Amino acid sequence: MLASALAGRPLAVAPGKAGDPAWTDGQSIFIDPGASRRAVLESVAVQASLMAAGSFDVQVLKRLSRRSKLVQRYLTIEGHRALLENDDLLPETLRTLADRELASRTDSPQSSVTLAEAKHALAPSPENFGTIRIKKLIAANRRASTEAESEEAQHVPRRTSSDELEEFDDDQIDDSGHPDPFSSPVGGGGLIGKWLKKLLSSARKSGDGGGPPGADAPTSRTNSAKRGAHAVISTARVDPQDTVDVEATGFKYPEWDAGRHHYRPEWCTVREVEPTILASAPQNIDTVIGVRKPLARLGLGLHRLRRQRQGDDIDVDAAVDALVEAAAGSVPHDAVYLETVRRRRDLSVLLLLDISGSAAEPGTLGRTVHQQQLTAAANLTVALHDLGDRVALYAYHSQGRRAVTMIPVKRFDEHLEITFAKRLNSLEPGAYSRLGAAIRHGSAVLEARGGTARRLLVVLSDGLAYDHGYERAYGAADARRALDEARRRGTGSVCLTVGAGTDVSSLRRVFGSAAHATVGQPQQVADVIGPLFRSALRSAEVTRKIA
Repeated sequence: MLASALAGRPLAVAPGKAGDPAWTDGQSIFIDPGASRRAVLESVAVQASLMAAGSFDVQVLKRLSRRSKLVQRYLTIEGHRALLENDDLLPETLRTLADRELASRTDSPQSSVTLAEAKHALAPSPENFGTIRIKKLIAANRRASTEAESEEAQHVPRRTSSDELEEFDDDQIDDSGHPDPFSSPVGGGGLIGKWLKKLLSSARKSGDGGGPPGADAPTSRTNSAKRGAHAVISTARVDPQDTVDVEATGFKYPEWDAGRHHYRPEWCTVREVEPTILASAPQNIDTVIGVRKPLARLGLGLHRLRRQRQGDDIDVDAAVDALVEAAAGSVPHDAVYLETVRRRRDLSVLLLLDISGSAAEPGTLGRTVHQQQLTAAANLTVALHDLGDRVALYAYHSQGRRAVTMIPVKRFDEHLEITFAKRLNSLEPGAYSRLGAAIRHGSAVLEARGGTARRLLVVLSDGLAYDHGYERAYGAADARRALDEARRRGTGSVCLTVGAGTDVSSLRRVFGSAAHATVGQPQQVADVIGPLFRSALRSAEVTRKIA
């Protein structure tokens, strides 16, 4: 857990050869089985922090290739820099490991290589820093690139005109890793996920065809003749950044560039836009499904009861009173304990509803994906509100990085009334889905306005992260990174796909190790929501304790 928390992605720790220094291949950290506990912790902290800091960038590794002395000098400098970048996540006992003076002389892996190449005296790297095996890391990167290229070979875009959206190079590195069985018990490829998938009959086979995933145009899953009445498709054929009047105001968020292993600071602009209520919008919502029962115990916070006959601590005031009564000759009362029970609600939940153009596609039950996601969002909102939890619902779509729109259907402090139903039923799908920016804004709102120690971010989406300059592996990696950022700050993440036919492997690439599930219809949400919420809360609490 420590390795995964520091690396920001699922990472295993395995025994290596006795006497060998610690090293990593990008998927596991290999440790000397005879090393002390302290040495193991230091090696894990250094190797995982190097991964999180982008120290194993392909271009950097090529510069280090066949230069063993330079590798060790680079490891010394970059190891301290990576540790300092992860300082807020390191356990207290490991924070003295980094040489802050040396780390302050570099600000990137490339800068560390340049500094290592300089002819100046440099103390050898500490023994527990381990080593860097260039060939192993380059081979792992090559395998990831080959897998990405094979996936792309199966995808034939429907549009080939010159105004098609700009795409990134095919040699980007996919940092999806392996699914985390601890935080993704449902909807993944493991035994439990496969069993639930079979039980719920939640997966629909995707059709043939092509098209850019997540775009407004028909994709590989659609038949345009079967679109629902609420489907809204954008016909714009040019970059919306050139045509949309984008305000300079808004919330700025970074974006993770997996190909270059660094953030693009203040890259996306998110604006909260007040919802438009259509005159024809229904004023009611579907009957709430049975999600209240599995959610009933999840939001319970700790409550301390005083003057109990049994408990887990002494009630000092009651004990003093009992001693006074005994000294006065009275029979003292034996209720002198404190008992800790879960009674009060202590959970805030923010639901993120995807209303991009791909949600207008036909789903199960003869309804569009959008209609079924609306039903699931309404049911969850009403159930959580009735249980006494703090709940908010935001819808999102985007048209370029400067125009990510968030629509507050219900804020945390707003009452659940007829306005909520009108706003929800007025939402219409269109545009694109810059999922990473929406997740970052949703988690920021949740932290600032949730008002509770336990927080959950619930993403309702078909899993197609796609926008201008935000395609395929790039968008998936940014969404995974945003979910990991939220979990590092103590916010649990749950991702639900309702009524869509997105395959499990595609969802795993987008949602990563976050708890996620695919269900065929809104009524099946009740069957998976309990274990999903529990897993997400537990994962967030573990990460909070490690940090």
